[in-house]
Amino acid sequence: MGSSITDSLLKICLNVICIGEKIKQEMERQERGVSWLADKLGCSRMAVYRVFEKNSIDTHLLYRVGRVLNHNFFNDLEKDFEDCNNSDTHV
Repeated sequence: MGSSITDSLLKICLNVICIGEKIKQEMERQERGVSWLADKLGCSRMAVYRVFEKNSIDTHLLYRVGRVLNHNFFNDLEKDFEDCNNSDTHV
C-alpha cells in the first residue's frame, strides 16, 4: 500500500522544525522583534506568538510573513520535503 499525503506530511513534520519555529528563527537571525513583525503584518503581538506555535500555516499568511522578512519559506519547505524523501526514515 502506498503512502498517503497525510503520511508524507507527518513524516516531514517529524524530521524537520515546523514552520512556526522556522519563522521565529528567521526573525532572530534578522534581529527583528515580535512587535516589529506584528506592526508590519497589521496584527497583534499575540497573533505573532501564536504563529510561532504552529506546525502548519495558511499559505497566504506564510507568503505575507516571507515578504515582510524578505525570506522565501516555501523554498525551505521544498528543501525539507526533498530531504525527507531522500532519507531512509519511515513513519
